[in-house]
Amino acid sequence: MRSTIPFLHRCKTQRRSSLHETFVIDIKPLRYFVTLAETRHFGRAAARLNLSQPPLSRQLAALEGSLGVKLIDRSPRSVTLTAAGERFYADARAILASVEQAVSNAQAAAHGEAGKLAIGFTMCAAYSVVPGYARAFGAAYPDVTLHLREVVSNDLAAQVLAGQIDAAILFPSTQDKGLVTRTIVTEPLCVALSRNHPRARARRLSIAQLAGEPFVLSSEEVAPTLRATILEHCRSGGFLPDIRFEVQLQQTVLSLVDEGVGVALVPASMRRAQLAGVVFRPLVDAPLIEQVLAWSPANRNPCLARFIEMA
Repeated sequence: MRSTIPFLHRCKTQRRSSLHETFVIDIKPLRYFVTLAETRHFGRAAARLNLSQPPLSRQLAALEGSLGVKLIDRSPRSVTLTAAGERFYADARAILASVEQAVSNAQAAAHGEAGKLAIGFTMCAAYSVVPGYARAFGAAYPDVTLHLREVVSNDLAAQVLAGQIDAAILFPSTQDKGLVTRTIVTEPLCVALSRNHPRARARRLSIAQLAGEPFVLSSEEVAPTLRATILEHCRSGGFLPDIRFEVQLQQTVLSLVDEGVGVALVPASMRRAQLAGVVFRPLVDAPLIEQVLAWSPANRNPCLARFIEMA
């Protein structure tokens, strides 16, 4: 059977040897009727729609005929809606609003203004750029759900390449092969000491003053670039550090410093951790450590492009 409603068109598609029928909605008659209901005048409605009056009259007469109900009472000077017309007007407005919202949503998703984005990061990034990025991106793109995941550094690149996250903020390393990277943080290292350490009252420290101290370091597996930078700076001071503890997380580094079991060189942003028993002191001629934003060139998430622009 053919549909008796002019704005429903029946389409046939073949799927798995079965004949399926779907309906495609032509919203033009709805727009015509809503415009007439709002203006209550054929001439004004036709002008707003950029039509002549006769085609508009024919379209609305066809709509009434296909619905089998009278929607409008016509008079030479005005148009009034019947009870059925009032009901149909409310429903037609809701349909048009839904269609407009669907178009808007699709366009926003295509332009990266709506959707989902997963960003992984190290603990250092949690104390440097991540809070500001989350605030700025959330304000600029409130319809994007931002998933922030704190991950051990050596897992980040693999998760980006596997598509488990869209991008990562991490220390640069050889594991970044296959990824596009952009430096977003450059900061000096500083000295983390127990508040009870004899050198805790110094305003600043040179690396030579830490010779002979027990060190707490991140393992090479987790943060090879950070570790290599620390070791090289110790060599520049004439010694190799006495590494007592190797850990994965910077928070653990600071917790051990808090216990007084060693000193550490950490990115300056870690001062925001604010452990009561830990003091941070500037390091003379401190080396700089970078963090990069890394993503796969194969990633087509439009929300990622927006995040990269912001970063």
